[in-house]
Amino acid sequence: MATIPDCLFCKIASDVIPVTRVYETEAVLAFPDINPQAPVHLLIIPKRHFASLAHTPSSDEILGQLLSAANEVAQQQHLDNGFRIVINTGPDGGQTVNHLHLHLLGGRQMHWPPG
Repeated sequence: MATIPDCLFCKIASDVIPVTRVYETEAVLAFPDINPQAPVHLLIIPKRHFASLAHTPSSDEILGQLLSAANEVAQQQHLDNGFRIVINTGPDGGQTVNHLHLHLLGGRQMHWPPG
């Protein structure tokens, strides 16, 4: 598993920084966001480092694994009325941690446009 030593999410994925793990496979990890924007706000990350969606090879299976994990976690969290998945990419996209991650938001009505 490729990790970057000073990457926050790589440290979480490798257990250097502990989190409450709500979902985990060999390739993917989900845990609560420390600054939740909805009643349910979880982050879903690949354990392998990708700086952003823009730096993820289209041939890699990780995007499908992340979306599959998001759907499974949403079911576990009883988000039967719906949920939102957000992927911020790059500085203009609002990405603050340079490690690919999905935000899974739910538990309330989401509004549009989001930002």
